[in-house]
Amino acid sequence: MKPNIVLINCDDLGYGDLGCYGSTKNDTPVLDKLAAEGIRFTDFYMASPVCTPSRGGMMTGCYPPRIGFGSFHDDWVLFPGSDLGLNPSEVTIADLLKKAGYATMHVGKWHCGDQREFLPTRHGFDDYYGLPYSNDMAPMELRPDMPPLPLLHGEEIIEQQPDQCSLTERYVEKSVEFIKKNKGKPFFLYFAHMHVHLPLYAPAHFAKKSRNGDYGACVAAIDWAAGAVVHALKEQGVYENTMIIFTSDNGSRDDFGESNGPLRGTKATTWEGGQRVPFIVHWKGQVQPAINNEILASIDLLPSFAKIAGVEPPADRLIDGLDASDLILGKTRKSPRDTFFYYMCNNLEAVREGDWKLHVSRRPNAGKPQDSMRGLVVEQPLTNINQEVRELYNLRDDIGETRNVYAQHPELVARLMVKVEACRVDLGDTFTHRKPANARPVGKVANAKPLTEYDVNHPYIIALYDRNEAG
Repeated sequence: MKPNIVLINCDDLGYGDLGCYGSTKNDTPVLDKLAAEGIRFTDFYMASPVCTPSRGGMMTGCYPPRIGFGSFHDDWVLFPGSDLGLNPSEVTIADLLKKAGYATMHVGKWHCGDQREFLPTRHGFDDYYGLPYSNDMAPMELRPDMPPLPLLHGEEIIEQQPDQCSLTERYVEKSVEFIKKNKGKPFFLYFAHMHVHLPLYAPAHFAKKSRNGDYGACVAAIDWAAGAVVHALKEQGVYENTMIIFTSDNGSRDDFGESNGPLRGTKATTWEGGQRVPFIVHWKGQVQPAINNEILASIDLLPSFAKIAGVEPPADRLIDGLDASDLILGKTRKSPRDTFFYYMCNNLEAVREGDWKLHVSRRPNAGKPQDSMRGLVVEQPLTNINQEVRELYNLRDDIGETRNVYAQHPELVARLMVKVEACRVDLGDTFTHRKPANARPVGKVANAKPLTEYDVNHPYIIALYDRNEAG
């Protein structure tokens, strides 16, 4: 029987936020146990350091510019009511697994378009329950003009302005229902947490126990949810035929001390702290305990899952992911990937080959507190404010990117620049004014509008969220 696949994706969880990745502040016993019993990857990358392109890239196996997901009307991510989203012609992980006979469900944050044509149910998922975008895209003093936050089931709004403290528990409930309903056939559960994206709304019982304030409480809620899913898998007799994968959509904002561990930079930067994230693979009896230091990327999941499920990835289009199924299953220690390109919006900012990382451009003040979505004051579009940089780091010796050895390795730099130039031709690069040769169009609809609008007579349980945090 084909294995069930449970993909757990957190929001803004940093490289150093789990005990098994070095956290001394957060309590994550369930995830630490899964890591100890499975493979813990140290060099796993998301396709972008911000959430919409990261999620679109993972779902399609492509660098974001390939699918028109570099930027969205000069915003880094999609906002409510945008006319843009994941093109209905794109093939997702869920599309492929459904083709292979899997039941498919997405629980949690989608953020690949909130118009009907872009929802998970139009991209291979049999069912959906969750928020169509970030939990901070809602009425609060910081953003008073935002439309009410919608909670969807399928394509229907079932609640507006839900109590965010209860959402993780509700997500677990829907995940367990899905597991129970589909235990007799292979299933794919994509569980995308709202935690630890700002604002932080942690259930009171986690907050009382936390050693790291509300942030640690939200991390604890993630850990509890993983334990609840594992318990359901065992209870339904499918635990030993289920591959559990745990990761995060990008690095942390790093407002919480050690969240990105030894890595430099934060969410929204192409320093390692922006895109290198936890990645744990657990499959009882099939994946043997190990720590793997090879390069692996979220774009490799689509072809890898396809191989594991016995279905072919799409052959009618370019995808950037590589079949790393043997690496993920622990059948080999060697990754098929030796090169990774770091894009922020449509700017190619860095490339990694083996242990070496070359930075070629960067936004001024990238990673500083004032550098945030819709909080960066510039005269030019966000996609076109980069400056040239010349920095080379050996990540194996200098994981924190502190010692620039660019001048010492001219031949290596020249070789890496050949890859940079080829990538600029292929996927484009706004900084050097390159148009992509092989990019597909983003999805676009006419007459887009927000899913909700504020109604003074609506019985909102929480009409205005009380935490002025946005991330």
